[in-house]
Amino acid sequence: MTRIHELSAHRLAALVHSRELSPVEITEHYLGRIERLDGRYGSYITVTPEKALEQARYAEKRVMGDTPDTLPPLLGVPVPVKDLDPVAGVPITYGSRVFRDTTAPFDSDMVRALRAAGAILVGKTNTPELGSSCYTENEIAPPTRNPWDTALSPGGSSGGAAAAVAAGLAPAAQGSDGGGSIRIPAAACGLFGLKPTRGRISGAPAKPDLLGLSTAGPLARTVLDAALLLDAMAISRPGDYFTAPPPPPGSTFADAARREPGPLRIGRYATTGSLDVAVHPDVLAAYEEATRLLTDLGHEVEEIPEPQDAHFGGAFGRDFAVVWAAMASATPVAPEREGDLGPLNRWLRERARATPVPDYIAACAALQRGVRSLIAATEPYDAVLTPTLALPPVPIGHFVQEGPEREFRLMTEFTPFTSVYNVSGQPSVNVPLHWSERGLPIGVMLSGRMGGEGTLLALSAQLEAARPWAPRVPPGW
Repeated sequence: MTRIHELSAHRLAALVHSRELSPVEITEHYLGRIERLDGRYGSYITVTPEKALEQARYAEKRVMGDTPDTLPPLLGVPVPVKDLDPVAGVPITYGSRVFRDTTAPFDSDMVRALRAAGAILVGKTNTPELGSSCYTENEIAPPTRNPWDTALSPGGSSGGAAAAVAAGLAPAAQGSDGGGSIRIPAAACGLFGLKPTRGRISGAPAKPDLLGLSTAGPLARTVLDAALLLDAMAISRPGDYFTAPPPPPGSTFADAARREPGPLRIGRYATTGSLDVAVHPDVLAAYEEATRLLTDLGHEVEEIPEPQDAHFGGAFGRDFAVVWAAMASATPVAPEREGDLGPLNRWLRERARATPVPDYIAACAALQRGVRSLIAATEPYDAVLTPTLALPPVPIGHFVQEGPEREFRLMTEFTPFTSVYNVSGQPSVNVPLHWSERGLPIGVMLSGRMGGEGTLLALSAQLEAARPWAPRVPPGW
């Protein structure tokens, strides 16, 4: 008999709508698994069983009292929220000693949208301090561990969200991505993860847009599950600096995940240019395998030479580092609490303070010029294929052995492909098509035109149908 945690989010929703499965039963099943198993993984930093069961009982009343066609799409489906986004009445730590005793006074508008879609908010997933790193280790909770091998990191900064989904402790999860933070852990944990187009999901009311590097997005075991979450989270608000092009009238992202993409023109590259990062043979094998599969499915795939160097003047890494330090300084911290931050965030904030404003403006201007050039050059392609990461999953503690400057370089060597699409604002997904001989997931990345999530979802669903990955689960299921 199929167990509840083996069902996809869209299947759970369908069974709730048809009254074949109770929201309370689903929620109790997941809460039980979290209590029994999350000591292995550290995926949750806060679990809210009483609040979750209260939501589930309300969902059950709706199921029994409303007609199926009036029920919200995610009714009864547990969805945890990353601990960088506020959920009213629930602790929000930002993975930091500075905020460990803070309780959120309100929901973000994105969280409110998930509630309106019927999701059951079971807790907050672990994150590195302030979301500043590509791994999920902080000073207030045990490190999050990769369900495929608990000696390894799940990546970050949405590592808790990815570990929860991969371990069967949530059917899908909300994450956020400012430099790869959805796609990185999706690749390390064998999941589908989607960074939407800039402006697709508002950070209102409290999160500033700034350069628009960061956005919320879904992590899931199937493409359709991710599309359903994106439909729920896709909101814009007055005052947002950025607004994404809307989907075609009358269509949803879930519709896109159910349609055939047709033959597409796809560019590809696996070089890192002036970043001078070596790409692991297992990663290149996954990239070549994905190329062959795309070609077999009837798509035209062609090489793009050195895109970052060609469009960012060989200085993308330098300019992005300036901006990343500035973003790390954006969270208000009282001067007397600065010493409670971890080494990486202290170092980043010191770098930000030491950077003259003209240098910051020059870095932003150079990045925007590069984006204009990159988008113009890749416009002929329906999607661009690259590796997601340069390495397979790495051990816990890999990044933190030699001080923050070395740590930042190691993060660059792990993630040279992801951040360019945060700078450009284009939608980008991790597709979990490959596992190494060691049994570790190795993802590939597909990135699209602005507003092109529908094309990426249709293409990813075609790849999923040709090479299903959801039946493949880590030990411990």
